[in-house]
Amino acid sequence: MNDFARMTLLLSTALVMTGCASTTTLSKADAGFDAENPVLAERIAYEPNRAPAKNVILFIGDGMGISTVTAARIYAGQLEGKPGEEHQLSWERFPHTALSKTYNTDQQVPDSAGTATAMYTGVKTRAGVLGVGPELVRGDCSATEAASLETFWDAASEAGLKLGLISSARLTHATPAAAYAHSSERNWEYDGELSDGAKSGGCRDIATQFVDTNMIDVALGGGRRAFLRDVDPEPDLIDVMGRRTDGINLIDAWQMKNPGGAVVFDKAALDAVPTNTGRVLGLFDASHMDFASAKTGPDRQPTIAELTAKAIELLSADGDGFVLMVEGGRIDHAHHGGNAFNALSDTVAFAEAVAVADAMTSDADTTIMVTADHSHVFTIAGYPMRGNPILGLVKQNPHYDSEGDGLARGSDGKPYTTLGYANGPGAADGARATLTEDEVLDPAYRQQATIPMRGETHAGEDVAIYAKGPRSFVVSGVVEQSFVHDAVRYALDLD
Repeated sequence: MNDFARMTLLLSTALVMTGCASTTTLSKADAGFDAENPVLAERIAYEPNRAPAKNVILFIGDGMGISTVTAARIYAGQLEGKPGEEHQLSWERFPHTALSKTYNTDQQVPDSAGTATAMYTGVKTRAGVLGVGPELVRGDCSATEAASLETFWDAASEAGLKLGLISSARLTHATPAAAYAHSSERNWEYDGELSDGAKSGGCRDIATQFVDTNMIDVALGGGRRAFLRDVDPEPDLIDVMGRRTDGINLIDAWQMKNPGGAVVFDKAALDAVPTNTGRVLGLFDASHMDFASAKTGPDRQPTIAELTAKAIELLSADGDGFVLMVEGGRIDHAHHGGNAFNALSDTVAFAEAVAVADAMTSDADTTIMVTADHSHVFTIAGYPMRGNPILGLVKQNPHYDSEGDGLARGSDGKPYTTLGYANGPGAADGARATLTEDEVLDPAYRQQATIPMRGETHAGEDVAIYAKGPRSFVVSGVVEQSFVHDAVRYALDLD
């Protein structure tokens, strides 16, 4: 029941009780209905675009559950000097939304390999596997080929579209790897991680599959170590030594397959790549790229927004259309470490990348979807006052202030933060510490958690999908996560 209907019912009831109901009605204007509300007017005027898209950009915030979006919205607003709650992240202005059910076929709370596979193939599968169906047991190399699934990446490539992958994590990590690899174990990123059974069975590690498939036109992220040999650091690479034990330099192998392509390792080299270059492989860190908060100074790594802008330039150069996936991979890692500061900072950086993509493309021919693979056990609680620093201690309504310092307290008499975790490394060993504002606002602070764990875990609730552009109107309701695959193929009119 909406507010107008509820007010009408209450007034009607009152009128009946006083015997005056027969001649009195309540107009929407009397109830405060604003016919000029710009948001409502925008919704009324909206006309869905039913033509197929030329391009699709899929943004995946790894671990970006709804509580993370809410907290990041407030954080971003407060960075601009506002209370924060009224702020909007870039994708929150998109016209279409849905809720996505994230469970794996064998787990209520999912992992990123199974969720990425569902989004790319349209088939829900087990946790920990990439590009294969749920009938394949995790770690079983023998039936990988038989269980391999087609992805929308395959269909887009066959249709002549350019393909792009961006991740602030390693390019061999779960979310990007599911686009090109078929593996019964997500951790087989390089040959040294293969099990003995996988080696004897002829299964290939994920980095090798990236080079062998050779299907991604622009790939930008971290993960150099999976491509380099475990000998002295390669010349001209700012790197620790690689991890490969097979003596193969996969960067050289990629270059041989793509003689006109460019391999880059830093921002300056990426900026210098001409738009008409063929394929581009950018590996900006030995492992995962830096958190967004660490990307400062002249030698900093490129931001996810800068990677997105460059990828769109490269992929759109020939005008034939493209599919691009952009992963904010380190949101997840910050949450696992129980550190809300970096989780929110990386989410804000991710929102900037979405804004860049939106500005560089047209709603007439480009569909943009923003979603997450799963959530985290991340909470926003405690009745803080409006505009309270989202990373700070809870300051409550003065009416409830028993100590006179404005701080809310638990039953142990100690202050607490608005943000916390149901489990993780921030759990107290014994009695809780007495927190101070300076302590909790330190970027390295780990929010308090309920259950002590070495690493905080994923959560199982639904995540959101936000969409705009051609055929994005299908993004609505509550859907299985595998629906993302269907929506992408429908947008691109891929049979």
